[in-house]
Amino acid sequence: MNSLINGAIKFMHEDFLEQKDLFESLSSSQDPHTLFIGCSDSRVVPSLITSTLPGELFVVRNIANIVPVYKASNEYLATTSAIEYAINALNVRNIVICGHSNCGGCESIYHPQKLEALPTVKNWLWQLNDIKEEVLKAQRDFGLSEQEKYYFTQRLNILTSLENIKTYPNVQEKMQKNELNLHGWHYVIDSGQVFAYDGNSFKLLSNSQKGDENGI
Repeated sequence: MNSLINGAIKFMHEDFLEQKDLFESLSSSQDPHTLFIGCSDSRVVPSLITSTLPGELFVVRNIANIVPVYKASNEYLATTSAIEYAINALNVRNIVICGHSNCGGCESIYHPQKLEALPTVKNWLWQLNDIKEEVLKAQRDFGLSEQEKYYFTQRLNILTSLENIKTYPNVQEKMQKNELNLHGWHYVIDSGQVFAYDGNSFKLLSNSQKGDENGI
């Protein structure tokens, strides 16, 4: 805890002052250009990965960076409500769904014993059950290694979430009007590489994939 306190003191006396004008401009409102949906994993730091400043990203994080299918409900739906807010109140121009390597959530669905003491987590990860069955079938058919199994699970999860977010109000309409862009990213922790889905496959991000003024 002392390291956190020291960090907060450093922020107040050094980092904040270096960007005082920026923080003052953000004091009464926000206008983020991108909704970044990522895993809660402590190794995944959205602003670090994207080299962005405060005010640029509206960040939603949960275990295994899952985007549930949209539903209006009286339940407390934190992820769904945050995504809905970003799209329809903040009018973000981009949505990035970012999965990552060595994702504990994606791996644990194959090891249910690890979830015995985590009933709420187990219920949340149930949303990956169809992906699990698809990957297990591919493992039987093509002899995937354990590492490949986890790798494909991570990427299929991103692709499924890209489809699920299209069920949210106004998403497809905004996409048709070129007011909203969807991006699927896969971040490899040990190499620092970020792969982007181009509609056919995941390719290493490069300058050639930069978008227009509505891009990131």
